[in-house]
Amino acid sequence: MPMIITLTPDIEQALTAEARKLGRIPEQLALESLRARFIAPGSNVSPAEAQDTLADFLQGYLGVLHSSDHVPGGARLSEDSGRKFAAGLVAQRHQKRP
Repeated sequence: MPMIITLTPDIEQALTAEARKLGRIPEQLALESLRARFIAPGSNVSPAEAQDTLADFLQGYLGVLHSSDHVPGGARLSEDSGRKFAAGLVAQRHQKRP
C-alpha cells in the first residue's frame, strides 16, 4: 500500500518549481530525493522498485536504427506505403487465382 504524504504549500510550490525546471514531474523528484536520503547505495531495493518510469527501466535496451546503416540509400519504408500496400494485395490476389 503506497504512503500518502501531505505537503505544506511552501514545500509543494518549491517541489513543483524544481521539477518543472528539471523537466520532471513532482512525484518523480520527491521519490528521487527521498531515495537519495533514506536508501543507502547497495541496499536490498531491487532495480525494478528503484525505477521511476518505463524509459528508466528500459534504458540501455532502447535505441534508434537508421535504415541507411543496413540498406544503401536507406529503406524508405514510409514512402508510398499506401501504393505499395495496394500493390502487395493485388499481387497476393493474383497468386491465389488458378
